[in-house]
Amino acid sequence: MENKITLPQLLENDAVKKRFGEILDKNATAFIQSLLTIYNGNETLRKCEPRSILAAAGLAATLNLSISPSLGHAYIVPFGGKAQFNIGWKGLVQLAHRTGKYTALNSSVVHEGEIRGVDCITGELIKGDKISDTIVGYVAYMRLDNGFEKSLYMTRAEMENHAETYSQTYKSDKNKNWSIWAKQFNVMACKTVLKLLLSRWGILSADLATAIQGDQSVVAKSTFTYVDNDGRTVEREDYSVLDDTEIIDVETGEVMSE
Repeated sequence: MENKITLPQLLENDAVKKRFGEILDKNATAFIQSLLTIYNGNETLRKCEPRSILAAAGLAATLNLSISPSLGHAYIVPFGGKAQFNIGWKGLVQLAHRTGKYTALNSSVVHEGEIRGVDCITGELIKGDKISDTIVGYVAYMRLDNGFEKSLYMTRAEMENHAETYSQTYKSDKNKNWSIWAKQFNVMACKTVLKLLLSRWGILSADLATAIQGDQSVVAKSTFTYVDNDGRTVEREDYSVLDDTEIIDVETGEVMSE
């Protein structure tokens, strides 16, 4: 009978340590320690398939994004027994700046009165003056080094509809009190409007395109699966940290499975 492998055992595998070393060089040890800290501190994550956790972490490492929650670059999020890769809005900003093409990038909540509308011909925002602290929408803005500027505004209602459409977790959270969208709606909304702006009008490096495509997916060797959305699977380039290498229990000599 095969033994069940754990994430700490995976991280002790020579092939895995070598691959992280190839990706992160001298930062590999700190990254692995950060991964173990996150794993040990999250009971739900510890119940996820270890290889899905490793795959999500491997994608973050390949993109050179920290998985430390305090930095907000990328997150490893448990869902349905597997781990998802989630890009943070700060991670999007990091990857965008690395292209060298952006001179300004911002995402923010919009209070009542601050935006009066959108010009239907130019798409430019019609600005106004804040009249209350009520949050009525979300806006993202970018300016490229060639002078091109673009903004994207979504009302609170539009963002609610987006969350209901693309997150089954939020949709099933009837009282809106336990899902990540419910707990951090403004943060998720600011990230979403920035991601949409970049994906529609931005200049995307390979890393930025991969991060956007891989966001909120379960990462496999050559696919992204959106388990919290519609369950579809799309092909991706192979950035796998762990290939088909067998992990052997050193005491029993048996192959260790998930």
